[in-house]
Amino acid sequence: MSLPESTTILIVGAGPAGLATALSLLHHGFRDFVIVDAVERGDNTSRALVVHAATLEALDTIGCGDDIVSQGTKVTQVGVGTRSGDLISPDIGYYLKGYTRHPYAVVIPQNLTEHALGTKLASFDVPVHRPLKVVGMKRNTGNTQLTDVTFEDGRVITARYVVGADGARSVVRTTAGIGFADPMSARAENVTNLAQMVLADVTFDAPATDIPFTTTLSPDSFFLCAHLPSTFNDYLIANGHPTMTDKLYRIGSGVPLEEGEIPRSPSKEYLQNLVDRFGPYGLSSDASVNPKSRSIRIKDVVWSTRFRNHAAIADTPFIRLGSTGSSQPGEPEGGVIVLVGDAAHIHSPAGGQGMNLGLRDAVFLGEALTKHIHATATKSLSEADVLLRDFAATRHARALEVIGLTKRLLSIMGSKPGEWMYWWLPISAATARNWLLWVGGVLPFVQQKIAWELSGLGRR
Repeated sequence: MSLPESTTILIVGAGPAGLATALSLLHHGFRDFVIVDAVERGDNTSRALVVHAATLEALDTIGCGDDIVSQGTKVTQVGVGTRSGDLISPDIGYYLKGYTRHPYAVVIPQNLTEHALGTKLASFDVPVHRPLKVVGMKRNTGNTQLTDVTFEDGRVITARYVVGADGARSVVRTTAGIGFADPMSARAENVTNLAQMVLADVTFDAPATDIPFTTTLSPDSFFLCAHLPSTFNDYLIANGHPTMTDKLYRIGSGVPLEEGEIPRSPSKEYLQNLVDRFGPYGLSSDASVNPKSRSIRIKDVVWSTRFRNHAAIADTPFIRLGSTGSSQPGEPEGGVIVLVGDAAHIHSPAGGQGMNLGLRDAVFLGEALTKHIHATATKSLSEADVLLRDFAATRHARALEVIGLTKRLLSIMGSKPGEWMYWWLPISAATARNWLLWVGGVLPFVQQKIAWELSGLGRR
């Protein structure tokens, strides 16, 4: 299908947030939109891993929750331990039961989430126009409440609303002149052992029963090993990996800054070194320390990446193009610009909050845009814009809450081994952390607090 010259809503970016925005609009009975993406093919990154209860409930409201659940693995318990033993294992299922129809988290790689949402959108005969990279936006000369969006190939589309779902390096946000900065400075992200991290999808040369599903806190770093759903194997086989039949796992690890920059695509040898140094002893390739008295090694690396932990939030997720944001007499001018997902906020993946906030943004935006469109038929733009300002204020507040949560979690997980609690108390912060988790882990209200915070049910 060819790109039209104009549309009511242009969604820039067809990742999870952009696709969910489109599906939300369809759910609310609105079809006059176009969705574009800069890359030739979507669902090509495995980054985000978990979809929590609050996000599943939001997706339920637009008929997409079960699509995600059916493709992932339900997790009701999260284990946190040291390299040699367990510290705490909150029962998410028990403490969320009675509050949600989804008393669990769903483990599902981001590309599988994107594939599920993309398949759902295609079932409505809505195409994603690719590859179309936005390079500029300006007010339409004939109607200043419209925006002309220019693509790299020279084509232009005119839209009344532009939704920036184009990621952390959002062209929409930058062109609109919206600031993007850490609201709490660089606190927590500069913890030495978690300032930079590695993620990878791998197989091991051992049966799944020998591979723990756990988070490991060591004196020098943080390590994650999670079992990926079998549907991910099916997805990979269908997309050019015909021999990918072994059980897949997501591993993640911090890399101390003093060890230098992480390679762009960490190799099997590099990843194995991290497993042996920071992972649980039960995953070690050194049989002398492995409690199973055998060596377990990474067999294949399907995907690997590196990243720096940092947080940022847009000054506002709603603006009219070219406006100052201040109150002016008369009707507002400039087309509507709205940001969702990583274009509006980024934060560390601590607590598996990545992607969740953006999906909830998108679901609620579909409703807000539909209401705004209807409101403009009977109200002035100034009155109608209250709907979008309310949406922006709510989502901005939710983003600040999640950024605060992830910074707190990062501080806990990344306690430096050489830091003392106090000058007069010769106990390292990491040791004190482990003691507190071990003692607190047996208290029901601590487990309930952890389950509630991770689920997102208190900040939808």
